Amino acid sequence: MIGVDESARFRRQHGAVASRLTGIATSLFFDRPVQLVDADDPKASHSGRTIVLERAEKNAIELAGKGGTIRYADPSGETTTAALVALLCANGGPVAADPVSLAVISLADRLAQTDIPVLIHGPTGTGKEVLSKFMHQRSARSDKPFIAVNCAAIPETMLEALLFGHEKGAFTGANSSGEGFFRAAHGGTLLLDEIAEMPLPLQAKLLRALQEGEVVPIGATSPIKVDVRVIACANRDLPSEVAAGRFREDLFYRLNVFPMTLHPLAERTGDIAPLAFAMILRHHTKGQPIPWLSESALAVLRAHKWPGNVRELENVIRRALLLASGKTAITTEHIVFDTAVRSVAASERAAVVPIAETVAQPVALPASGSRKLSKIVKQHEANAIMETLDACNGRRAEAARQLGISERTLRYRLASFREAGIAVGGSR
Repeated sequence: MIGVDESARFRRQHGAVASRLTGIATSLFFDRPVQLVDADDPKASHSGRTIVLERAEKNAIELAGKGGTIRYADPSGETTTAALVALLCANGGPVAADPVSLAVISLADRLAQTDIPVLIHGPTGTGKEVLSKFMHQRSARSDKPFIAVNCAAIPETMLEALLFGHEKGAFTGANSSGEGFFRAAHGGTLLLDEIAEMPLPLQAKLLRALQEGEVVPIGATSPIKVDVRVIACANRDLPSEVAAGRFREDLFYRLNVFPMTLHPLAERTGDIAPLAFAMILRHHTKGQPIPWLSESALAVLRAHKWPGNVRELENVIRRALLLASGKTAITTEHIVFDTAVRSVAASERAAVVPIAETVAQPVALPASGSRKLSKIVKQHEANAIMETLDACNGRRAEAARQLGISERTLRYRLASFREAGIAVGGSR
């Protein structure tokens, strides 16, 4: 296995585990070689980063420096292999065991050796930034900056200056010059997340930066050369955005030199167990025993639909760690899923009282009192925005004008609805 050295005793005593690990670890990459040993191997033989395996009546996992110890009862159990994969990847990098994800990681490693632009598609929370950072770390640019920019999180009026820089006095409040993200990432990698949210005028300037390898700061009269590898991420279908006139076709083809896709977590269930263990290792309370994920709890996790993908899984694990505090295992009673935000579709519209009616009469709340004011407001807002978009035949600029907000604010609202699980339709 690449990057993994097994002692002879380890292979004899833990052959079943080693066999299951072989097909996984060959597609994973570590920052340094890892030694797998048996608990009875002499400590003098341990060198570098070492992981110790031991057969025991109860499952347990302990951290020690850059390695640790795994005690397991069932060599064929999925949680045993998952715990080992998580510990192997504990120092960073993608955590995976599903064949689809392992193939993506292998492809990303090959792409890391080039400078061609990469466009990563995938729903929110699937790990696009983690994969982008992995490509940077595996590239010849690894000792240079890696800068991630969320295009939807920066106000439109600031995005150009933050990306391309500005000269002193270029605009009100510009008391000093700013180099911008492109120049800050010189020699390294610039990740442009949620690229579909970038305004059309800025898309033209980004296209020039990619084609010419230079940027023109606001207020400057001459371009500045930059050497940056650009990785773009999108959680929306860019060809559909191009067809709708919301994304430049020439920029799409410039970014889409090598497209990659990260599938929803529900479609790569083999990743759930190692990701869960990785989050247990990351978020457990220091100084307390690290709880083991039981097979029954794993079965519950595997059966879930995961609308929030890896980000939702992290929420569930952090919640389970709190509920299982002081215990040796996370069981089904500790698994509490996020409250689903139901789609603003037919069923949801039937449950929401029209705004005009709420003025005349109070909103009827269920006996459980589960309908929070903030949720009611968000649902009304989503309904109002989508009804206005429908009335404008999907034209965002016109809808924003009628709503009295900027088009940038409208894009941000739609993105927040998607992240919350509210259906807004692919054309929006």
